[in-house]
Amino acid sequence: METYQDYSLSGKVFRTLRDGILTGKYKEGDELREVTIGKELGVSRTPVREALRQLELEGLVTIVPNKGTYVNGISAEDVRDIYMIRIRLEGLAARLAAKRVSQEQIDEMEEMLLLSEFYRKKGMTEQLAQLDGKFHVILYEACGSRMLKHLLTDFHRYVEMARKRSIRTENRAEKSIGEHMKILEATKQRDEDQAEKLMEEHIRHVVQHLRLDEIGNE
Repeated sequence: METYQDYSLSGKVFRTLRDGILTGKYKEGDELREVTIGKELGVSRTPVREALRQLELEGLVTIVPNKGTYVNGISAEDVRDIYMIRIRLEGLAARLAAKRVSQEQIDEMEEMLLLSEFYRKKGMTEQLAQLDGKFHVILYEACGSRMLKHLLTDFHRYVEMARKRSIRTENRAEKSIGEHMKILEATKQRDEDQAEKLMEEHIRHVVQHLRLDEIGNE
């Protein structure tokens, strides 16, 4: 009989495995063995089995009866689709943020941009990619919608590798910071239409710099 503790553990196992798939630790075609994962994470097979079921629901793995569980991963087409959806959803988030953002959140985003410019000049792309992500996360918080925040946070995780590749392309980091600055200014001015428009343009520019041909080849 499964217990509350099993479900709690399965959530942790699920997040660990999902992060492993999305960051490329587990690659397409890899088999995820319940016993091996259980030993690695120090849990029984029950929470691992539940985590694998959840991963299958998200399309990240395929469970073949009497054979095993195999990684599907994220395809280039998946990434493209996610960004097309993000254009609309992030635009909405920016619109809501322009109405609901707090001064503390504005200060946080300004700090992210100052640090981003510092790391850009130093050529520190890993730190730059992290700050780029944090800017969006703060905006998700500022929009004030739990459902929208949840959806966008998940989408953000799913395209993490593609996003990092985009920020490394020539001149993209500088342009991205400039676009973030304009979005923040529109948000500070409570200009909902402009904030939405600028965010949608920003995500479109990200799509133009994605290296989709590299997905699945790492």
